[in-house]
Amino acid sequence: MSGVKRKRNVLNVKQKLEILQKLDKGESADTDAEDELNEGNAISHSAALQSVETFLDYMGQRGFDYGDITAVRKICVDIRQEMNKEQKQRCIKDFLKH
Repeated sequence: MSGVKRKRNVLNVKQKLEILQKLDKGESADTDAEDELNEGNAISHSAALQSVETFLDYMGQRGFDYGDITAVRKICVDIRQEMNKEQKQRCIKDFLKH
């Protein structure tokens, strides 16, 4: 199998931001990611967060407007809050199972 290369489908920055904006509004991005990548996988919060943080680094290097950077930072905060909420829900479910 080492000689076989698998084609990786990757979202571009615009596609990632559109999906993150939908997640930020509480909408599901599963279908958009599925359409873009032709796969049934949803984008995980940690993958989305990593992408946004990478984009923030890029924005800082390129001298983007402070307002734009602030808006993208808010997306990071929102993703972290959603991750924390889901983690708390998992902890509660695990506690109730035992």
